[in-house]
Amino acid sequence: MQTKLRCAILDDYQNVALSSADWTPILDRVEVHTFNHYLGSEEKVVQELQDFEVIVLMRERTPFPKSVITQLPKLKLLITSGMRNASIDLEAAEESGVIVCGTEGSSNPPTELTWALILGLSRQLVTENNALRSNRNWQSTVGMDLYGKTLGLLGLGKIGSRMAEIAQAFGMKVIAWSENLTQARAEEQGVQWAETKEQLLEQSDIVSIHLVLSDRTRNLIGRAEFQRIKNTALLINTSRAGIVDQEALVEALQNEWIAGAGVDVYEQEPLPVNHILRTLPNLLATPHIGYVTQGNYAIYFNHTVEDIEMFLKGTPIRQLLPKK
Repeated sequence: MQTKLRCAILDDYQNVALSSADWTPILDRVEVHTFNHYLGSEEKVVQELQDFEVIVLMRERTPFPKSVITQLPKLKLLITSGMRNASIDLEAAEESGVIVCGTEGSSNPPTELTWALILGLSRQLVTENNALRSNRNWQSTVGMDLYGKTLGLLGLGKIGSRMAEIAQAFGMKVIAWSENLTQARAEEQGVQWAETKEQLLEQSDIVSIHLVLSDRTRNLIGRAEFQRIKNTALLINTSRAGIVDQEALVEALQNEWIAGAGVDVYEQEPLPVNHILRTLPNLLATPHIGYVTQGNYAIYFNHTVEDIEMFLKGTPIRQLLPKK
């Protein structure tokens, strides 16, 4: 009788990985184990995963650098949700003979969460809900209109373009900037092109980030940029924490250089219990749930089963390869 491969599904916080897909096609050959808590340190990750040939990652919750990959000699297949995961060292995986595969996913959930943050901040929903539940003030804030305001998009890709469509439905003016964005591309989307980042920051009532984290975009928004944004404006980041200088973000909120921020991404996740971002009253924060929806999880885990099945057949699909 052939020994089953052992598969670990990491960071299944909601205990839904096994119910989000049909795993029966592989259960005769694969023994699946789920971890519903964050393993934490590299040492703990290596210790817990020594006996697994297949490891499934949820986005970038648990990093897999070379120092982890090289200490897991049994590892044969690493699967990540999505087709990009900056926390996996693809070169180290290739050197160790580990195949890395991804899954498809939808850009709709992070778009929807971005608007949830915008609406929550602009109408002070948390403040008003808390006051209502605790029998305190009946109306204590005055909301910010979206109609007629300017949404500044840093990035006009798949999510940025959808953001523009929704903003226009609200009656907002939309401007966009990125290093590669052209005026022609902006006009195709019915969006005004900002020639410079500074121009976008100065004109926007809401700045929303929809860029990939790279050497070019890391700390794109820092202390100087925050001081260019209107003090009545909001900053929204559902992309990657590293695009915004985190110390500058805290300083901007504490000193009210901006009216507020909506954030779903952090340099360290889970966010430490005593982290200052948990305390700022003008920050609306969510625990990196932009992609966490029933529909996206169904895609992720059904494709994970397909990835494992095709790997077992010797014809892996959706492979992620290092850049040459």
